[in-house]
Amino acid sequence: MLQKLAAAGRYFGQTARLMVGVPSYDNYLAHMKRTHPDQTVMSYEQFFINRQEARYGGGIGRCC
Repeated sequence: MLQKLAAAGRYFGQTARLMVGVPSYDNYLAHMKRTHPDQTVMSYEQFFINRQEARYGGGIGRCC
């Protein structure tokens, strides 16, 4: 029962991150290992900043 609850929590957490535009760091690591094993991977902090810049064009700006 607790395992199912924990799995549901992870699922909903991942869904929430994807809804706000933050892709999975674990998926990024698996992709890099599989397709670019010779390249250096970004740290989680670098990955997060990279994804924010890609989504918002260089940071979160003000609309007014």
